[in-house]
Amino acid sequence: MRAETTRTQIVEAADQLFYRQGYEHTSFAAIAEAVHISRGNFYYHFKSKDDILRAVIAARLDARRRMLQRWETEEADPAARIRRFVEILVTNRTDIQSYGCPVGTMTTELAKLGHPALDEAGGLFMLFRTWLREQFTQLGHEAQADALAMHVLAFSQGVATLAHAFKDEGFIDREVQRMHDWLSRYSPAPERAVPDDTASANA
Repeated sequence: MRAETTRTQIVEAADQLFYRQGYEHTSFAAIAEAVHISRGNFYYHFKSKDDILRAVIAARLDARRRMLQRWETEEADPAARIRRFVEILVTNRTDIQSYGCPVGTMTTELAKLGHPALDEAGGLFMLFRTWLREQFTQLGHEAQADALAMHVLAFSQGVATLAHAFKDEGFIDREVQRMHDWLSRYSPAPERAVPDDTASANA
């Protein structure tokens, strides 16, 4: 159990360092120092930085799957689930303004490096694309579902990139509100209560 805990701590520390400093600029020593373990103990768990990278990607995928599953449990309405996805920009605004989107920054860096783990990192975008497509399908837009899912992904990445570039907190709020307004076009109007005429007549 102790070894498993140490491995988890290494992955969590590496995840934060890869996000804030970038994969290329994060050393074994920096990760070991963050977890407060010796390099010998570190090598017991991971033989290379690429091994850690793949563990970080796997941990991110697992965390995002659990997040999406939780939303499906908490929200009966697919439109509300999509809104939860959009609201990630607001929830994580501080980190996004400082470091950008964790998914976007990683895939961009790995693409520049020509890293073999790029496809694995891109699996995070595919997870979101597939999930968003399913939500739009449930809303009755099956023919457009994939295009709409890609639009939401493009929106979130664009806002994250510009929020990081300009450090403008108000920009995130404005753009998220615009996305909510746009989503209302694809969501059924809420049902209105029908007056009970029988009860009124007998009153």
